[in-house]
Amino acid sequence: MNLKVSREEIKEYQRLKIISQLAPIRERILFFERKYGCSFEDFERRIGEKAEDFEVWDDYIEWKAYNESFKDLKAKLEKIKDAKKITVT
Repeated sequence: MNLKVSREEIKEYQRLKIISQLAPIRERILFFERKYGCSFEDFERRIGEKAEDFEVWDDYIEWKAYNESFKDLKAKLEKIKDAKKITVT
């Protein structure tokens, strides 16, 4: 069986795959923003002022990981948009 797929279809598939990963990550980031009433950057500045609170530190680590994942996935989206060479393996 032969399968014919265009470059644009491959790019769109990859784009949708990343968007589906972004949605739950964005929801967790919004959860922390609502919980602490601030952005991650503001929270990060404030966390140094607080006494050692393990729940806060756990949230900080988790929130930071979600932010990094979100940034990485957004960067991948940009690369897909500008992709010129596509290799199918």
